[in-house]
Amino acid sequence: MQHEAKVMRLTELAAYQEGAVVSKTLLSKLTGTVTLFAFDVDQGLSEHTAPFDAMVQILDGEADITVGGQPFHLQQGEMIIMPAQVPHALHAVKPFKMLLTMIRS
Repeated sequence: MQHEAKVMRLTELAAYQEGAVVSKTLLSKLTGTVTLFAFDVDQGLSEHTAPFDAMVQILDGEADITVGGQPFHLQQGEMIIMPAQVPHALHAVKPFKMLLTMIRS
């Protein structure tokens, strides 16, 4: 898929939905993906692992993220790297939006 150059406001590309997690894939290549998520309050992703390193950037709101059993509280403008094969989970303290970048190498 060919992409055109254009300016977009990330926080407007995915809307919050009551009681739900919304995701929108922005880029998907063999080498990795970039996905935008919008989590309503108290929504999240249960503990899981990924085969590749992933970086989460908080664009709006607040989230509790656990990586390898260690809890982290992230707010707008903060980011965290989740290493490959390390269990991690996410929980929306407030509605939050995040950009997930996964590198497949």
